[in-house]
Amino acid sequence: MTVYFIARDSRTPLLVKLLALTIAAYALSPIDLIPDFIPIIGYVDDLILLPLGILMVIKLTPPEVIDAGRTKANEVSTKPTSKSAAVVIVAIWLLCAVGIGYFLG
Repeated sequence: MTVYFIARDSRTPLLVKLLALTIAAYALSPIDLIPDFIPIIGYVDDLILLPLGILMVIKLTPPEVIDAGRTKANEVSTKPTSKSAAVVIVAIWLLCAVGIGYFLG
């Protein structure tokens, strides 16, 4: 998410913006250079290309832009918590389990 916010910052150079957007799009895209269903090799491109791309973006971006991007990413990634919603979800799962047990038993 930090890379995404770096790409959207007006202080980021154009080349770095394009690189950051490319890295973020590749990370979120279901399409890979080497498909993931190919054993071992399918994940190697993700393990090599993404960290190298992120490292390049960080090296080419001014430090104040990186700090601003990290701050925005932290703000967005904090999720609200609700204990009542958790209780409802657990109750639904328990009801499903009981229903399955009833129909199978």
